Amino acid sequence: MKKILTTPISDEDLKDIKIGDVIYLNGHIVTCRDVAHRRLIELGRELPVDLKGGAIFHAGPIVRKKDGEENKFEMVSIGPTTSMRMEKFEKEFIDQTGVKLIVGKGGMGPNTEAGCKENKALHCVFPAGCAVNAATCVEEIEEYHWEDLGMPETLWVCRVKEFGPLIVSIDSEGSNIFEQNKIEFNKRKDAALEELYTKVHYIK
Repeated sequence: MKKILTTPISDEDLKDIKIGDVIYLNGHIVTCRDVAHRRLIELGRELPVDLKGGAIFHAGPIVRKKDGEENKFEMVSIGPTTSMRMEKFEKEFIDQTGVKLIVGKGGMGPNTEAGCKENKALHCVFPAGCAVNAATCVEEIEEYHWEDLGMPETLWVCRVKEFGPLIVSIDSEGSNIFEQNKIEFNKRKDAALEELYTKVHYIK
């Protein structure tokens, strides 16, 4: 059975979701990346959208105006950007906004782990290279804010249906699949190198 979260998301919704799980999202997700994080955390500017119980996507989408509809846009492509760029802001961002689901590309670090654990939130990875497919999960762009920042940094408020797959990389207990995998992969690497060295010792 598909695990589907629906915004607004509660602490209770997240308690049985663990790293490595694959989930999907119904409801709303807001594109929110570098400059929006900086405006909130460094400049103290209040976000123009309520994220409590909500979801954000570290993404710089491509949108286009709908024919014949003033100030209406449709999603063309929405792929994830590297989440680690937001690492230094993310704990404070979670603290201040009450966001429950953060989606991006690649892992995040201890700052985000702490934010997820203390506030009961998730970080998930959306598979890279699937930006056009992701756009098909966007039913409508309902609002947009801070368009002065340009298309990639604008806050696009998207209504989505079964948006995913989203792979849980940090769960609400602060466990981090990327960090756990590093430990395991390093063990395997060391063993593989020891075996390799016996075969190429003459090179040293």
